[in-house]
Amino acid sequence: MCIFCKIAKKEIPAELLYEDDLVAAFKDIKPIVPVHVLIIPKKHIESIADLQDKDEVLAGRMIMVAKKIAQNLNISEKGYKLLFRVGRDGGQEMPHIHLHLLGGARLSENIRPV
Repeated sequence: MCIFCKIAKKEIPAELLYEDDLVAAFKDIKPIVPVHVLIIPKKHIESIADLQDKDEVLAGRMIMVAKKIAQNLNISEKGYKLLFRVGRDGGQEMPHIHLHLLGGARLSENIRPV
């Protein structure tokens, strides 16, 4: 079982900022900007490339949760970045879909989340 699945099942502690039946969101343990949150589906899906039509609601929920968290953390007014990395060449290092919510500082185009 991957580390994100263990976090979703609460087998590994994480500072959850949001949780519902489909997704969980928590602070990245190695933040690259002041606000660095990961939004993950509770269902194990390795990559955006593996999403199926039936996962459309799940993908939309991840984005809407990111928006809510940005509002709750008071970064939505100045702006933030949402980032999915897909596959090895896309920089994806964890084999479980995760959406990076990055903010709290001016972000450059070449920010490279790990």
